[in-house]
Amino acid sequence: MRETVAEDLRTSLISQGAACVGYADLADVPPDARQGYPCGVSIAVALNPAIIAGITEGPTLVYEEEYNRVNRRLDALAKSCTAFLQQQGFEAVSAVATVKSLNETNLFSALPHKTVATRAGLGWVGKCALLVTKAFGSAVRLTTVLTDANLGSVEAVDESSCGTCRACVDVCPVKAPKGHEWQAGMPREAFFDAVACYRQTMLWISERRLTHHICGMCIVACPWTQEYLKNAVD
Repeated sequence: MRETVAEDLRTSLISQGAACVGYADLADVPPDARQGYPCGVSIAVALNPAIIAGITEGPTLVYEEEYNRVNRRLDALAKSCTAFLQQQGFEAVSAVATVKSLNETNLFSALPHKTVATRAGLGWVGKCALLVTKAFGSAVRLTTVLTDANLGSVEAVDESSCGTCRACVDVCPVKAPKGHEWQAGMPREAFFDAVACYRQTMLWISERRLTHHICGMCIVACPWTQEYLKNAVD
């Protein structure tokens, strides 16, 4: 039965616009961070490749519209996932997606979506502190549903596959990526300067009349993203 529920849920979410769906064992995550639930559903939605190709010089209003569109889709997918699991008799709750009011003191989450995604085998954390997937590079956004449903799990991704690549390091105007490879359990500040990144997004907001803390230059620079863009054209 577990396999049937897991496959039916994945099929349903993919049909509604998810690019990737994975199931994670969160038993060794502190209970408060996972709200007491032992498992997580990681859901990724891919960003439009044509729009991502247009942000090599920084974020655009069109990219911000795409960011908002994908966030709305993620919220709908999380709601659908939660309802599906509850209808099967399980408990489920959507994890909070994006912090609504950012400042330099709250640039973190007790349970980042990318942590659940790596444990669900969807990808690794790049030098730019974003999830990197083999199919879409870092051109994805994520959401999480926490549940008591044991939907099965895969081997977690515990190490980076970035190797010696420095694409995101070199393109970042404030050098927020420090050039170090991520490993599971590694504190973010050891390989990424979130405050520097945040301050640059504040400049983008001022200069480009944006409303969200976004950039995206590291996304489009990633070779895995470039492969996604190339495949979308072919």
